Amino acid sequence: MSSTACDETGPGRSRSDEGRSLIALVDCNNFYVSCERVFQPRLEGRPVVVLSNNDGCVIARSNEAKALGIAMGAPAFKLQADFRRHGVCVFSSNYALYADMTDRVMSVLGLLTPDLEIYSQDEAFLRLTAARPGAAEERARRIRAMVRQWTGIPVSIGLAPTKVLAKAANRLAKKDPARGGVMRIDPAAGLDDLLHAIPVADVWGIGPRYTAMLLGYGIRTAGDFVRLPEAWIKKRMTVTGLRLARELRGLPCLDLTTAAPPANSLIRSRSFGRLVTSREELEEAVSVHTHRAAEKLRQSGRVAHCLHVFLQTDRFRPLPQYLACESAPLPSPPDSTLVLLATGLRLLRRIYRPGYGYKKAGVMLSGLTDAGHRQTDITEYLTPGRRTDERLMAVLDRVNERFGRDTLYVAASGRDHDWEMRRRHTSPAFTSCWRDLPLARTGGRDRGPGLRCKVQGLNLRMP
Repeated sequence: MSSTACDETGPGRSRSDEGRSLIALVDCNNFYVSCERVFQPRLEGRPVVVLSNNDGCVIARSNEAKALGIAMGAPAFKLQADFRRHGVCVFSSNYALYADMTDRVMSVLGLLTPDLEIYSQDEAFLRLTAARPGAAEERARRIRAMVRQWTGIPVSIGLAPTKVLAKAANRLAKKDPARGGVMRIDPAAGLDDLLHAIPVADVWGIGPRYTAMLLGYGIRTAGDFVRLPEAWIKKRMTVTGLRLARELRGLPCLDLTTAAPPANSLIRSRSFGRLVTSREELEEAVSVHTHRAAEKLRQSGRVAHCLHVFLQTDRFRPLPQYLACESAPLPSPPDSTLVLLATGLRLLRRIYRPGYGYKKAGVMLSGLTDAGHRQTDITEYLTPGRRTDERLMAVLDRVNERFGRDTLYVAASGRDHDWEMRRRHTSPAFTSCWRDLPLARTGGRDRGPGLRCKVQGLNLRMP
């Protein structure tokens, strides 16, 4: 988040916010669960949970699941009896589906305003203008309805003159169904009662360490926090804490970041579905991760200056432990899968040790720069086949984009990945895999053309 000089219109003034810009935080409700429900309407009204990698812990819950007392982060193996007793629908994480639904939601929001900051996978800040009393709330409700109609994802919207207050308004909008998913905080109407109802741990930007420190001083609510002297806050929480306090008072200090800075590194890693001991299977896993990382690198138009490969055992098991990482610089920074793969496998062979059961392996590309600005040397032009390699990567990407992921792949990646993470309850990738697209057929049994659609237990027929 970028910062700006704080607006000097304080909360003590009676000036209304009408005619001024407001910040809207749009947050998808129970995002992973909502993505599953878009293509499976039978899940509406039923308790639904989504599990983490290897079906380990609960990472998303429907409101019905929350009402059953299912806690976030609870180990799934301890809840099997509860899942069966209450008829809970359980899903493994389907990241391909969730990423595509994120793109769809953000694309809709981008059509509505150019002032858009994508904050996370399911959250975005917008800038809206309140031309008359109630106009901002009306527009927020239209945005909410449009996102639901075009994507199927329900969202809540918090409105306020600052980002921190907008975050608080969004949280309150979710908690109170009577608000219809939209809430506005107006500092001119007074903030004391509202801020004293917000625990300091729930203030956006105050993490666990600062929460523990503030609680130690008896500061329990956002209202207590904003009453602290600014010098005290700055001394103990730096200028960042001072900006949070001013934002809670209604003074804008954090501007929208409409162009996110490019990442400096790229990590690709997954836990194994079982312990892996053989070097051959580890080479397959590193090959797959390198292939995926190289694809993302080319899609972003960047190159990498350094490649890292790491291995680790399962620290939660009473077994011999081993953790290792090896790095290598990349002269004439490449984006070629073949160049990166040769380096990655060489690093893996250096750090591999037999006799251990490995739980995870991965690769990281660091020192990312724009492909058009990379430093070259004379050896690049003397390397035979470099231009051929670039053309090969272009063909690889075009084929996989057109016909689906892994239509073409490097042989070192193997095909039968018995080591892949457990995903026993994965729904189809409805929007990003040809094999998983909802089935539609024309032609009825008794009469002319019609439409028949079958989607994961949903059977519809329309004339």
